[in-house]
Amino acid sequence: MNNHYPRLRDLREDHDFSQSYVADYLNIKQPQYSRYERGLRDIPTDILIKLASLYNTSTDYILGLTDKT
Repeated sequence: MNNHYPRLRDLREDHDFSQSYVADYLNIKQPQYSRYERGLRDIPTDILIKLASLYNTSTDYILGLTDKT
């Protein structure tokens, strides 16, 4: 896989959220979220949509397909 989602960490840190907070929001365990953030696992669509909602941005922005938030 080795997809990398650098914006996930940036968005989380910009909002002063911990990985544990985001994981709780997504109803997953923190190590699982960490693997998404580090690009060790692909992000499932339902999780991606929840992340876009949490950060009030688009899924395309999180995926790096656009620079428009």
